[in-house]
Amino acid sequence: MKKLTALILTLVLALSLAACGPSQDAADVVRYGMSNAWDTLMPYNSPSGSNYTRIVCDKIYDRLAYVHADGSLDPRGASSWESADDGMAVVFHLDENAAFHDGTPVTAEHWADTIALMTNPDCPTLARSVFNVLAGTDENGAAVEGEALGAEAVDQHTLKLTFKSPTAPEDFLLDRNREFYVLPTHLLEGVDPSEVMALDLWEAPIGSGPLKFVEEIPGSQLTLQANPDYQLGRPGFDKLVITVMDKSNLLPSLMAGDLDYYAFGGNLAADDRQTAEDGGIEVLEGTVPNSFYELMLNNETISSSATHRAIDLALDKEALCLHTAQGLGEPTATDLTPGTAYTSSLTWSRDVEGAKALLEEGGYDGQTYTLACTSNRSGLAALMQQQLAEVNITVTIETVDSATLFSGMAEGKYDMAIASHTPGALPLWFTESRFSAGNNIFHVADLTPYTTLIAQIKAAPGGPERQELVDQLQELLAQERPFIPLWFGRTLHAQSPTVDNIDYPSSSFSNENVWEWTLKAG
Repeated sequence: MKKLTALILTLVLALSLAACGPSQDAADVVRYGMSNAWDTLMPYNSPSGSNYTRIVCDKIYDRLAYVHADGSLDPRGASSWESADDGMAVVFHLDENAAFHDGTPVTAEHWADTIALMTNPDCPTLARSVFNVLAGTDENGAAVEGEALGAEAVDQHTLKLTFKSPTAPEDFLLDRNREFYVLPTHLLEGVDPSEVMALDLWEAPIGSGPLKFVEEIPGSQLTLQANPDYQLGRPGFDKLVITVMDKSNLLPSLMAGDLDYYAFGGNLAADDRQTAEDGGIEVLEGTVPNSFYELMLNNETISSSATHRAIDLALDKEALCLHTAQGLGEPTATDLTPGTAYTSSLTWSRDVEGAKALLEEGGYDGQTYTLACTSNRSGLAALMQQQLAEVNITVTIETVDSATLFSGMAEGKYDMAIASHTPGALPLWFTESRFSAGNNIFHVADLTPYTTLIAQIKAAPGGPERQELVDQLQELLAQERPFIPLWFGRTLHAQSPTVDNIDYPSSSFSNENVWEWTLKAG
């Protein structure tokens, strides 16, 4: 009865939205659901910096590359790239067939002018910080007067980006590709930088992506049309209509045939798998993790590395993972994302007696530790509390909101905290930002061993040389255990019954291969 009611509500919602939206021939349209609205169609002016805005702008504007969930890269706006200047720069060879929706060819000058405009201190962009890796910018991404900006049009189809520190092309693209879009700067000539964000252009934008803007009902519906001239190929449908609806209506709408697909990647909670399959939807497990769980430690109040390792051995990560991920996850000994280019030989196993021996070695004298968690993880915290009690570690649980949890750890208020993150394909996706003077959230007394290895990994060109350095960092982390890696979780993807060739996992990088999507026959 509940399922029937949900389906009826979804049908009513879909009909009401269709009544106020543009009339479409269903045979030519991909109906796309989204649980939150984009907040702008200007990619460098999102107040929230949300993935919902990114996934929409990804379709209208072009990016340099397409990023797969496993960290591999395919050409997009750039057909190829290579390192230059001893690793301090990357040269991108742009696709010569790329063009804006008004027919103007995309050139390296457009890319360089886009970056120059967005880094101009007079331009009120909300996304300037994404450029702070480029030479000639300050820590906020603003161009520094008198310094050469690290964005140069070498020739019509060659763009050179120069960085403040050695940066491999793959590192830059995995880290920043989703933030870099080319704008139609030929339409901005003579516009004062201070006025750029207020232009009507962004209400009916002209990009160079696989889909063209048609019309928008702000906060509710967006209609896009296939770009027949997109350099990677015309999408196999005529229009894509993005409709915002309550998250609880996405799966029922897919089952009822009112949606063809929903963001992100048709993600599905384990509890809803049976409902989806009963409704005729094929469900596949994700191949690359979309979540990473850790137990944060305060290395000032829990100062012994032996005690850190004891906590690691005391926790039954398999049981913890099963409690939260319901079988869609794997316990881990490292923060390296499985299925990506970098691996580790370190393994996890529980050892209660080994934990007790390490506690004695570390001088644990029975003090009580505070474990912070959000309310939705109180059950997980209680299970941890029980497991730690088996080795005689006493823990009290404090339930707080997410902001209080992270600020409390930063201030040293808590001894431990449960946190989760969206993992990345880079070997330093987790460690680089957490082992720095500006964000020493684990309160490590001496960051030097970590920062030294992190700098060496960043400077390494890749391959065996970088893997060896990654191994050294992981061995150091395993010995000191400043935080406890728990498990990587995977998601489920509800497969579209009407659209073929969707790369479901890669939507986690806020890009979708819509130029390869095709409507199924019949």
